Amino acid sequence: MSYSWDNRVDFVVRYMYDIDNNGYLDQNDFQCMAVRACVVEGKGDCSAARIAEYQKLMKNLWDEISEIADDDKDGKISNAEFKEAVRKTCVGKKYDEFPQAMRAFIEANFKILDINSDGIVGVEEYRYNCITRIAIDDVSPIDKAFESLLNDEDRKRGGLSLDRYKELYSQFLGNTADNHPAVNLFGPL
Repeated sequence: MSYSWDNRVDFVVRYMYDIDNNGYLDQNDFQCMAVRACVVEGKGDCSAARIAEYQKLMKNLWDEISEIADDDKDGKISNAEFKEAVRKTCVGKKYDEFPQAMRAFIEANFKILDINSDGIVGVEEYRYNCITRIAIDDVSPIDKAFESLLNDEDRKRGGLSLDRYKELYSQFLGNTADNHPAVNLFGPL
């Protein structure tokens, strides 16, 4: 069951947070995420002011996650520790109840997805984001995953707004069922 809650959280750790691919989360991953976010959002540009904003955001996220998840206080967060922290802070909760730094990360992630900065993530932007993390030989599963995310309002506006993205992200992490549209937030897993 590739869309189970466990697999979705594993995906977040492996493909979104564990940037250096060493099997655990540490402060270096979050420093790398700051650089990645600055460069991607800036479409190659990474001003000193913008990188400082991202470094602050990611330091706050690391501090908050490590406070919640680093049970043995070794400066490393295992997958099991991260899952338990997500279970405690996100499962069964709405977006506004998520930890503040996680909400800031989610909102920053939306800016990265919104390549043309129009406030809507359309299918082309969604495709681009998906192929940066998964190996796929046909775009149709990505398009099908995107279509499954959309409600009638999303279709009218041509994609996902920030509010809709936040709602889907909270369901991706906070809903343990494996048969809701939000399981496709990051493409076919």
